[in-house]
Amino acid sequence: MKILGIRRLRGPNVYLDRPVAVARLRLDELTGRETSDLEGFTERLLRALPGLAEHHCAAGAPGGFVSRMRGGTYFGHVTEHVSIELSQRIGRDVSFGRTVSAGEPGLYDVIVECPQDESPESPLAAELLDAAAELVTAVAAGDCPPGAALAARVAALTELAEREAIGPSTRSIIAAARGRGIPVERYADLSLLRLGWGNRRRLAWAAMTDRTGGVGVDIAADKQVTRRLLEEAGVPVAAGGAARTAAEAVRLLTVLGAPVVVKPRRGRQGRNVALNLRTAADVENAYAAAGGDVVVERQLAGRDYRVLVVAGEVVAAAERLAAHVVGDGESTVAELVARTNEDPRRGRGHARVLTRIALDDDALAVLARQDCAPGAVPAAGRLVWLRENANLSTGGTGSDVTDRVHPEVAALCLRVAALVGLDIAGIDLRLDDIAAPLPPGGPARTTGGVIEVNAAPGLRMHLAPVRGRSRDVGDAIVRAMFPGGSDGRIPTVAVTGTNGKTTVARLTAYLLAGMGLRVGLTTTEGVSIDGRTVHQGDATGPRSAQMVLGDPGVQAAVLETARGGTLRRGLGYDWTDVGVITNITADHLGQDGLDSIEALAHVKALIAERVRDGGTLVLNADDPWVRSLAERDRVRADRKRIVWFGTDARQPVLAAHLGAGGTAYVLQDGWLVQATGARRTPLLRVEEVPGSFDGAAPHAALNALAAAAAARALGASHDLVAARLASFEPRRDNPGRATVLRVGEVTLFIDYAHNPAAIATVLRTLHRVFGPNRCLAAVTLPGDRRDDLLAASAQVLADGVGRVVLYEDEDPRGRTPGEVAGLVEREMRARRPQLHAVRAQGHRAAVEQALRLAAPGDVVLVMYEKLAAVLDHLEELGAVPAGAAVVPAERLTARPTLDLGLLPTRAGSAPG
Repeated sequence: MKILGIRRLRGPNVYLDRPVAVARLRLDELTGRETSDLEGFTERLLRALPGLAEHHCAAGAPGGFVSRMRGGTYFGHVTEHVSIELSQRIGRDVSFGRTVSAGEPGLYDVIVECPQDESPESPLAAELLDAAAELVTAVAAGDCPPGAALAARVAALTELAEREAIGPSTRSIIAAARGRGIPVERYADLSLLRLGWGNRRRLAWAAMTDRTGGVGVDIAADKQVTRRLLEEAGVPVAAGGAARTAAEAVRLLTVLGAPVVVKPRRGRQGRNVALNLRTAADVENAYAAAGGDVVVERQLAGRDYRVLVVAGEVVAAAERLAAHVVGDGESTVAELVARTNEDPRRGRGHARVLTRIALDDDALAVLARQDCAPGAVPAAGRLVWLRENANLSTGGTGSDVTDRVHPEVAALCLRVAALVGLDIAGIDLRLDDIAAPLPPGGPARTTGGVIEVNAAPGLRMHLAPVRGRSRDVGDAIVRAMFPGGSDGRIPTVAVTGTNGKTTVARLTAYLLAGMGLRVGLTTTEGVSIDGRTVHQGDATGPRSAQMVLGDPGVQAAVLETARGGTLRRGLGYDWTDVGVITNITADHLGQDGLDSIEALAHVKALIAERVRDGGTLVLNADDPWVRSLAERDRVRADRKRIVWFGTDARQPVLAAHLGAGGTAYVLQDGWLVQATGARRTPLLRVEEVPGSFDGAAPHAALNALAAAAAARALGASHDLVAARLASFEPRRDNPGRATVLRVGEVTLFIDYAHNPAAIATVLRTLHRVFGPNRCLAAVTLPGDRRDDLLAASAQVLADGVGRVVLYEDEDPRGRTPGEVAGLVEREMRARRPQLHAVRAQGHRAAVEQALRLAAPGDVVLVMYEKLAAVLDHLEELGAVPAGAAVVPAERLTARPTLDLGLLPTRAGSAPG
């Protein structure tokens, strides 16, 4: 077996509401074989991974998967379960998996869950799936790997997982935010988080926020500056000073008196901090170890405490104890350390709540000062220190003392955080007892004082103390960042469908902008913020959505969400307030495993399902596939408010909905109407809808109804919607969709029609406006469409135009040069033998050839690959806006000859 490739779906997707990895697996020699065909396979695999016996599989109970293996199942399914079991063994808590055919014998897609905040760039999913495939292949061959080899592979994966893992501090903030419904995004493999969206979004980096002052961070990073600032403010601190030479450090020992502490002036996490120094030699050695530029302070007597201050409130306090072991009279110090490190709470770095104790040079020096060594056997009950500082990062532990903090100590800590200028601060103190009042003192104090102030303090000791109550300090930080219970979200609309989704998205954004909102918009043409394009290109996937949602200037988001990005990368958001589905027709079939409209509808349904409870789902009542979505369990009306739009209020679904007091947006008596129950409120006359060509293009009115429904759901007033709809300028606000220009006496109609239904709709409009005999076309179609869809498009074109210029996209999308144009020409001639068809190289030649074929009064439909290039060329040719004269009144009654019911024969049938 072999993994051919892996892709990550970063958000909710068609498989799960959490991230997954999708691996393309080729079974090779195991194609067509099942587990029951290989004698002893199940038992050998269970010896290697006993935990598989607990897997449920479809049975819904432990042992279900083992029963499946014994009864016979394919090896892709086995690889899925082995990958999940390996994930569990390395502490990567996932449980979902699915295996589906990839369309060829022996080719499967294995889908496995990924931890929600694991970096998309993490190699872990790929490593686990590779390990699973190798293990299953070996077991199938009868060569079950020895335990040591598997254990080594698992150990390597565990080490990788710990390096990739988010630390407890960041994890607590993520959990607190999600518990409040705040969306969270992690940046790459960092501890940098974005909480919330748009102008409500906040940033956090571990226990530091975007409101943490840079000056405060710099002060806290410089221990001498911190000490002097606090001392001059009357805060009890240890006497001391800075030293840039060993001689200066020794002089401070003389002045201060032993014992002293030497620490790097800009050190962190207790590294190279030396305590209990009493001689000049001790100080010189500590100075050298710290790398010079140190702070020398009198060592205060007492216990070590850390107090956490968040936004002017003491939220937690812990007593810290340096790394140590307790003798048992039998074990060596090294054995006691190894036993302590077996605690599953301990790990390397900061991935776990405690850190492993290292028997390094610092530990050996501390042992030597106690007349001890790693091989010594301390007496039972003897406490043996491995570090003198109490930092958790060097193996220390913490016990919760929050409820014991004396009010004087709490007040002192609040004052210190304010003096330094930190919204979140960890205040380190040396006190006899944190429950007692502060002792009096002055410059010569030897007990009771602040010894350090920390920006971005670690939260581990408060989240998982070895003794005492855990404190939800992550929630305290999130509460301070989002006061008043805010969920950090902005109004958000997702728009999907086969046709019309770009227009509806642009219209919706235009309506919301009329409310005074700065709107972020994603479409197939790019990303715009407050009407300004910030990114060009197809922007209908999750990265573009995140570009908008992460912009602090955005107050509302309208996200065109297409099939491709959804299938290949998942959604770029968890929930939206409004979801709009325009229609579902035959397009993109044969791509990404979609071979029917049913499959396409399943993908589109995800946008409907991810409308939040209480949100609004706007559906096209005229489309049978869209109507079918309302019947899905996760789209039931009792969870979401459904608003329909359509051409006729008498349509059964609309009539029933209105009869129950629901709301719909419909065409009635020549008006766009908001209907609620029996009440009708007119918005705009159909003939006044921009892009409707005096009513000749009813699809433009339907797009306007969908956008009006979305905007009204987000609070836009009736009058505002009516006024903004009337002022929408297609050429300016919706370029490339029914853009009308004129060159001389020939009209050009530029549109991105690229499937049978869209082409039919455009041609119907042109027939009504110009007459059926005045239309010709410059045609290109995307090469990644299935042959039958291209043929259906060609047949629709043949019914609608008698003259055509064919050209090909610059990107053939997997086709050979000339293949698409040849197929389209053959199908058009077969449908209409008298057709006048010519071919051209590129859009420039095609447009110019079409203009030569056109007579005065004709209209040329220009279908394009890249809009900007076509518009630039037309400007060179002297094209100007067509203006109102594009709609000859005498032609408005012309009847189309086009059969718009034509659909590809493999597209599937509408639901009954």
